[in-house]
Amino acid sequence: MSASQVGVSLDETTTRDDLLKLFALFAEVAGKTETFDIDALDQSASASIPAELHRTSDYLTHPVFNRHHSEHETLRYLRSLADKDLALDRTMIPLGSCTMKLNATSEMLPVTWPEFAQIHPFAPAEQTVGYRTMIDQLEQMLVACTGYAAVSLQPNAGSQGEYAGLLIIHAYHESRGEGHRNVCLIPASAHGTNPASAQMAGMQVVVVACDANGNVDIEDLKAKAEKHSTHLAAIMITYPSTHGVFERNVREICEIVHAHGGQVYVDGANMNAMVGLCAPGQFGGDVSHLNLHKTFCIPHGGGGPGVGPVAVGAHLAKFLPNQASTSYKRDEAGIGAVSSAPYGSAAILPISWMYIAMMGAQGLSSATESAILAANYVAKCLAPHYPVLYSGPGGLVAHECILDVRPIKESSGISVDDVAKRLIDYGFHAPTMSFPMPGTLTVEPTESESKEELDRFIDAMIAIREEIRAVEEGRADREDNVLKNAPHTAAVVTADAWEHKYTREAAAYPVKSLVTRKYWSPVGRADNAYGDRNPMCSCVPISEYAE
Repeated sequence: MSASQVGVSLDETTTRDDLLKLFALFAEVAGKTETFDIDALDQSASASIPAELHRTSDYLTHPVFNRHHSEHETLRYLRSLADKDLALDRTMIPLGSCTMKLNATSEMLPVTWPEFAQIHPFAPAEQTVGYRTMIDQLEQMLVACTGYAAVSLQPNAGSQGEYAGLLIIHAYHESRGEGHRNVCLIPASAHGTNPASAQMAGMQVVVVACDANGNVDIEDLKAKAEKHSTHLAAIMITYPSTHGVFERNVREICEIVHAHGGQVYVDGANMNAMVGLCAPGQFGGDVSHLNLHKTFCIPHGGGGPGVGPVAVGAHLAKFLPNQASTSYKRDEAGIGAVSSAPYGSAAILPISWMYIAMMGAQGLSSATESAILAANYVAKCLAPHYPVLYSGPGGLVAHECILDVRPIKESSGISVDDVAKRLIDYGFHAPTMSFPMPGTLTVEPTESESKEELDRFIDAMIAIREEIRAVEEGRADREDNVLKNAPHTAAVVTADAWEHKYTREAAAYPVKSLVTRKYWSPVGRADNAYGDRNPMCSCVPISEYAE
């Protein structure tokens, strides 16, 4: 680490023998003859673990861990699990605010190369020259995409990038003798991680209202900025907005906040609608995070891993996390480390490097245009059947559209949950449900989907609307119908007994294309009420932050 310091990294694979050899090596170098009592260390380490955390039961007792004794058996078991899954290898996943685009095989392959996969995060610099060259190049690629001056790849997730960005803003104010600035303005439409990150960074959240079109209410913003002018630290905005529209007043929003001494944090969650067309660093942003696991093709199904780089303007560059590859990021003014490793999730960075390198500037711009076109195509086709909740000038959306299912609930009793479950019968993963508005479906098709696949999804949604209309008109029972009982499993459809008021064919094959391309859900309807009564997250809604 330096001329007088050595770093040692230990993990669950480290053995007692490894420790003995390590201490013997240090003793030899230091010219010492002391012996190391590893048994005493063992006792000490064990004593630090509370008794209630000691496992006394057996583990790996399920038959699945001891019944597959050949590669054939294991392969077939894994295939049986894959058959239960509804993933991108079967269908589009139109999850809004998720950007479930293609993760190309060519981009993924380098992750398996030992030159990347077998490098320790703390390996000496002289042993990682090629790796760091790739990282430096990726940083410059992201600088070009965002219009900022510098980037740190250290944050492990978008939320961590938000946190780092707000710490950078705080450090900037503090360096100017304005450490008292601690108010963060956040629109009511914001993603829940925004207020959470602001609070973690020690800031006071002040909510800014949105107008009927989902845009930031400029008059309310002016009033809040004026009221908190002395203590205004930042505003966090998402562009395009969480409502899926390009806000025409984004430059004015930035100017208002800057006029009161604040910094502008542009959440890069929806960067897939900007790359190559516009850049946050060019329309007034001071700092942003990106989601490489969304916009730049790193997979993010299954929980990660993610990469949430933080990008900043030149005036904030020296405050970036300290551990990184170029001199300005080792500035003493830096905010310190936000990840345990110098480059965060470094092993997956080659994916984004490959994506950008293969696409090129023109390809990235075309991808953005295609993503916006796909979202507008879906919105226009479905608007006669489901109201599109928000749109910009000309009735256009950005990269995603929000379909309002609330009127259907009132007219038929069919909920957004029912529509989402019925989509499984049609072979589709549901869009994002009830975010950012309850009772809605947010659809983001991305640039990866063909017109044929978009049409298949549109046809499914229209067919479902006709099924709902049958309920509205009394041609289908309000309780025993294809939507309320969805999804239908193969076991249910092929059972001897069939007591529903609709046919088996209507349940399983509502459109002809499913005859040759049918996905069978492995389970029926989950108990949503149980899930609601046993929550795993206790985060308060953004409305709770309102003054």
